[in-house]
Amino acid sequence: MNAQIEDAVPSRDQVLAKTHEVINQSPPLENYNAFTQDRALQESVRQNGAGWAEAELTEFGALSGRADVIELGFQANENKPVLHTHDRHGHRVDLVKFHPAYHALMRIAIEHGIHSAPWTAPRAGAHVARAAMAYLQSQVEAAHQCPITMTFAAIPALRHQPDLAAAWIPKITAREYDPRNVPDGDKQAVTIGMAMTEKQGGSDVRANTTRAYPVGTGGSGQAYELVGHKYFVSAPMCDAFLALAQAPGGLSCFLLPRWRPDGEKNPLQIQCLKNKMGNLANASSETELRGALAWMVGEEGRGVRTIIEMVAMTRFDCMIGSSAGMRQAAAQALHHCHYRSAFGARLSEQPLMQNVLTDLVLESEAALAYTLRIGRALDHQEQEHERLLARIGTAIGKYWICKRTPNHAYEAMECIGGSGVMEDCIMPRLLRESPVNAIWEGSSNVQCLDVLRAMHKEPAVVDAYFAELALASGNDGRLDRFVERLRKDLGDPVEAQYRSRDLVDRLALAMQASLLIRNGNAAVADAFCSGRLQSRDSLSYGALPKGIDCRPIIERARPQVP
Repeated sequence: MNAQIEDAVPSRDQVLAKTHEVINQSPPLENYNAFTQDRALQESVRQNGAGWAEAELTEFGALSGRADVIELGFQANENKPVLHTHDRHGHRVDLVKFHPAYHALMRIAIEHGIHSAPWTAPRAGAHVARAAMAYLQSQVEAAHQCPITMTFAAIPALRHQPDLAAAWIPKITAREYDPRNVPDGDKQAVTIGMAMTEKQGGSDVRANTTRAYPVGTGGSGQAYELVGHKYFVSAPMCDAFLALAQAPGGLSCFLLPRWRPDGEKNPLQIQCLKNKMGNLANASSETELRGALAWMVGEEGRGVRTIIEMVAMTRFDCMIGSSAGMRQAAAQALHHCHYRSAFGARLSEQPLMQNVLTDLVLESEAALAYTLRIGRALDHQEQEHERLLARIGTAIGKYWICKRTPNHAYEAMECIGGSGVMEDCIMPRLLRESPVNAIWEGSSNVQCLDVLRAMHKEPAVVDAYFAELALASGNDGRLDRFVERLRKDLGDPVEAQYRSRDLVDRLALAMQASLLIRNGNAAVADAFCSGRLQSRDSLSYGALPKGIDCRPIIERARPQVP
């Protein structure tokens, strides 16, 4: 009998070898199709005229959900770029070295045309399809999308100078990735960056002090030498940059390559890389221009007007990136809460957590619906309504969607709990990345002022915006009353600038509600109107009013892992 008892009691070695069984943990969110598991994305792609791209997006969704591709994002962020100003022989090289994971992500993006597809294959829905692909790629890793975005956005600005466009656009739009630090004449494919910001001005680029001296007669398309500094050159490893400098006739736009046509290094000298809190996989730099050779793009003295076409597209991509960050954050929270139990029940079945998760989904789906609607407007700018909608809608959307992202990322992190704070979870990266789009390419105040500027210079943008809202008129009394109050307040010019954030907030909410009512899921639209238009007493996520059926909204948005 005693022998049987001794056999049943584990030995000390056995106890020490196994202290517990790991249970109640969610599996990794990987090896799933990020497109087919995102119903809101599929619906919005169809509603905005890009249903023809579903097969390609399905294939790309499988790629972006693969474990090995997701791992590339982690590796690229864990291994920040490193600046080498000189080679070992003392020659100036201004070389930024990246981890192979970064190059792999860049290659995926470029080979799939995220940097060029609407320009090389224009058709109805092209901008929407490209936005959907960028949305999927950004969920893997956001920082490398910066050079992709700038390369994409450079095309409209370069078209102001047909001779330069003819020489550069075929290489810009090529679906090849060539990261070598060699003259552009030795490459079949190039990337483009942007160099506007200076120390003394920030967003106020008219305060720029960099000077442009004509090499010959000067004028559009002619060569200049630039002398000065740029305090924030993002993606300094690009092959050329669109830059602003003060020419004799005023602030002008220039194409500034890293190499001179004779094969010599252009004196575009990187002083240091920025030590950023987020956007770690991408390099940003401080740069000195010591007589750097550049060519004027567009009219002399009209540099802001020329480069603003690039800025408009980068602002649209900020909307895409922030919407993607929201989707990834919501997906992680939904996935975790589906598997994790606490206090005797699965988290996703507990009423308070359902309120939070539903609120996160509403924010994410509304951001996506707005973003792809602006993508459709970009696809049809030959139509006056669409052109006007893109003009004011981009500024509103860039402000609102990007501003809503940081708190959304934090709230999703809190859903996951302590594990969400760990650096081997994607949530810390999403949180660090979340303020970037709100601050870069024109911060919140700049966007609100741009909305006022558009309304003043081209009042028809207001009519276009309300015409778009009216497409949902009569479908929900909450929206109808909200729009009526908004129209009245917009008509009051007193302290318009002081009140502009409140006004732009409401312009964004009205458009999101209108789109969800017209095109989205009925449960999502009803919950959005209840939580955003009817009840705005609480600014916290998870304070939705009673009466909302959370379960179908949560299940609709939750990614299914095989």
